[in-house]
Amino acid sequence: MLATLTWLGVTFGIALGSAVVPVISIEVFVLGMASSESAPHWALIGAVVALGQLIGKLPYFLAARGSIRLPKWLHRAQNYRSVSPRRERFRMRTKRVKVWFETVRERCHRHPHWMAGTLGTSAVIGIPPFMGMAVVAGLARMRLSTFFSMSVTGRFARFAALAASPALFASWFNL
Repeated sequence: MLATLTWLGVTFGIALGSAVVPVISIEVFVLGMASSESAPHWALIGAVVALGQLIGKLPYFLAARGSIRLPKWLHRAQNYRSVSPRRERFRMRTKRVKVWFETVRERCHRHPHWMAGTLGTSAVIGIPPFMGMAVVAGLARMRLSTFFSMSVTGRFARFAALAASPALFASWFNL
């Protein structure tokens, strides 16, 4: 019992870390853990990972929504007296992306169910990337309860299915 709780704590920590630093792959960890002999139940793994992922994405959502203030060093510098030609070219190139982003944001305000559906799809299959969708949901001023319910449900479905897959394949091939 203590070993199971320890592994679930480690799983929660790695899920939280992978939500904050997307270089860490929680999918590989879940598959490895679910493949072991003494793995916890797949639903328990899915629930712990979903909760860790949500808590890790919550600061991105809240910062984009404006509910929390970012540290001063993360703010853009305000002195634009000497703009280099390279910076000006970059600004012009990103102008289209900014216009597209504002269009998506406006659609999200007009159609909140569209945003909830996109967030849920992203939470399950990862396309569009869930980290980006957490930020877009914050910018669209999605309610926290909607963000929480769609994210936890989608992430649970994703990681519970992933945790159940090694046992499913093993039963198919009688390994």
